[in-house]
Amino acid sequence: MFKQSVISSAILCAFSAFPAISAELQGKVVDANNQPLANATIHLHGKSKSVQSDKNGLFTINIDSDAQLHISKPNYLDSRVEVNESSGYVKVSLQPSSVETIVVYSSALHKNSMEMTSPVSVLGGDELKNHAKPTLGETLKGQPGINASYFGPVSSSPIIRGLDGPRVKITQNGLDSSDASRVGPDHANTNDSLAAQQIEVLRGPATLLYGSGAIGGVVNVVDNRIPADVIDGFHGAAEYSHDTNSNTNTYAALLETGKEGFNFHFDGVKRRGHDYETPRYAVMPEEHDEHEEESEHETHADEVNYLNTVENTFLDSEQVNFGTSFVGNHLTIGASFGRIETDYGIPAHSHIGHDHGHDEHGHDEHEDAEDSHDNEEEHHDESVFAKVKQDRFQTRLNYAIHSDWLESVSIQAGFTDYEHAEIEAGEVGTVFKNDTSELRASLEHRFGQWHGTIGYHYSDSDYRADGEEAFTPSTKTETHALYLLEERKFDQFTIELGARFENYELNSAIEESHDSHDEHDHEEVTDTKHYLLEMDNLSLSVGGVYDFSEGQNIAVSLSRSERAPLTAELLSNGVHIATSTYELGLGYDIENGVAHFEPTNIKQETANNLDISVRKFSGDFGYTVNLFYNDIENFYYQSLTDLMFTGEHGLETADHFHEGALPVFKFQSQDAKLYGLEFDAHYKLSDSSRIKVFGDSLTAKLDNDDYLPRIPSNKLGIDYQYNQGALLTSLTVTHYFEQKDIASYESATSSYTLVDLAASYEFSVSGSDLVAYFNADNLTDELGFVHSSFIKEQAPLPGRNFRFGIRGYF
Repeated sequence: MFKQSVISSAILCAFSAFPAISAELQGKVVDANNQPLANATIHLHGKSKSVQSDKNGLFTINIDSDAQLHISKPNYLDSRVEVNESSGYVKVSLQPSSVETIVVYSSALHKNSMEMTSPVSVLGGDELKNHAKPTLGETLKGQPGINASYFGPVSSSPIIRGLDGPRVKITQNGLDSSDASRVGPDHANTNDSLAAQQIEVLRGPATLLYGSGAIGGVVNVVDNRIPADVIDGFHGAAEYSHDTNSNTNTYAALLETGKEGFNFHFDGVKRRGHDYETPRYAVMPEEHDEHEEESEHETHADEVNYLNTVENTFLDSEQVNFGTSFVGNHLTIGASFGRIETDYGIPAHSHIGHDHGHDEHGHDEHEDAEDSHDNEEEHHDESVFAKVKQDRFQTRLNYAIHSDWLESVSIQAGFTDYEHAEIEAGEVGTVFKNDTSELRASLEHRFGQWHGTIGYHYSDSDYRADGEEAFTPSTKTETHALYLLEERKFDQFTIELGARFENYELNSAIEESHDSHDEHDHEEVTDTKHYLLEMDNLSLSVGGVYDFSEGQNIAVSLSRSERAPLTAELLSNGVHIATSTYELGLGYDIENGVAHFEPTNIKQETANNLDISVRKFSGDFGYTVNLFYNDIENFYYQSLTDLMFTGEHGLETADHFHEGALPVFKFQSQDAKLYGLEFDAHYKLSDSSRIKVFGDSLTAKLDNDDYLPRIPSNKLGIDYQYNQGALLTSLTVTHYFEQKDIASYESATSSYTLVDLAASYEFSVSGSDLVAYFNADNLTDELGFVHSSFIKEQAPLPGRNFRFGIRGYF
């Protein structure tokens, strides 16, 4: 925070000498029929300020001489208009788009989704709020090329083109979420989609702006917690919804106010739900906890148990966020603070050997009975739940400059204090902590016909793990990076070039146990080794967009991105209860059944990615087709060894079988190839109805022709939408194909089809706008297993669920 204050002051002083020539420009935004368009966004290119058109399509904005206006509105093609201080008045006509186009915050160059060189999808507005789930993975999994890791519905992270965990960067307003969701699949991410304005998904390498952790893609959650536009008066929203399947109640509120450029923001979300139900499914006895009473399931002669509830999947979450800003003609500066407190059950996750003198969720006996999740009384004593706390600070400064070459200076800084404690029988088993500081400073500029941004990115992470599940050691990671992104237009063709150089340092203390060398002393001795990994990662990209016809283009991008291993991939050495495995990192060698830390010949993971996108976004028929090929050198993956582990005997070969032994997986590196396609096509049947077809296909193999594990099933879907005045309805059918392209130790996953129905209705009461909505998820109560889940057999997808909600604006 101190660094950011010093830099901010220095920049303000340095550029205060630039003259600010300003004039007032008035204008009107209309549609193709010359009818006014309300709520269009008018952004002054290179500046921090934007305004909205009113109900008559009118707007007023202060401009510098020789400026460019960027006018955008969802479902319309963007327009860019060159203006100067003598323009006085402009009229802009927006043409309708058959594919939704939204300005992408994470693009850095003010582009919309149809102008990007790399594929991107954006979910926002009422569509996002009506379909928001507790996790990003469940909210986004219906998008082409996107799936979910699914460790139950409350711990589900996005998978992009088969890549997840450390290869997918999850950010909030461009800064890392800084939780522990990349350490293990049972660790939930801390971004709430309900409080977001929009969620952006960048497919393929996006390392240039976001770091080597984005070698597979970026999920960016955009909110208005630091208001970027002037807020006049007092505005707000409130929402309530109920899910019948898990008996979940959700409450949300938003308040914003401002005067003379000073703005204030508040939002809060509270969710409380219980174990979710599924269609009846079979579980072998060893997969079912021995403490559960037989009355809760049927036992047949063949000893197969049948269940219709996935136990220990409750959720109790609260978050609040405050933000403030000042927005002037040239300066925008602000800060925000957010706190998250979440308890959630971890399915298929149990321990033994602990005292059980607490209630089933680990709360102390003196806690208020109202907070004890009364409907969970039948849970067995071994239930484990996570208690997550996070405090997050963010600041932002943007200073717009009237200069022939320098357009604006932007600084973002953030600090996150994250803690994830796993509670069993009222006792803290393992605590994961992660304190992260991040700073991003960039200069948006124009040199002749080239427009771009150059910046510096700093990140510091202090990760600690203590307890019996601390299978990774405490680690400090620090990165310094310089990046450059440039574009130039040539009539119908736009070229984009990018580069990033990143210095990466990982520091850790490694403990190794061995027998004493004293022949008279056979006690075990523990040695501690200090380990430092330092790598320089270079990422390069080149891409172009060719607008070969009105409302049609083709985009091609080629990139090479390098990534260093993270803590879990490099230094794991211990039991990972969540996945029921013993994990060893890249830095370990196994000799005679003993793991030795020998981190030699550690190489970077390097992705060579080609993306080709063909788009049509005008007229009644539109489509987007993405083809990709990703050749990854030294791909880090977990390989099943011929060893088993028990606490009593340690690592032994599999022929020394002991009850309760865990398989040993070791991280290896080998070249891999991932390729496939994603598509969606829209057709406007009439003014009130539209049909959409979407799908994806992925193949992921190692160079030895073995398939990678837990690769998501291919999917194909159809969506029909009908609008009649204030009523909006949609019916979506998604088929997930059988996944039989599997690793040697996996089992195939059967196909299934999900049918979802949604409806919303807008109306007014006493001057307040209201939206009532209804969702029916998995309408046919289909039994579905997620192949990308570590616990697919123990946690199938939820069964039929009805969701009722109402949202009010004032």
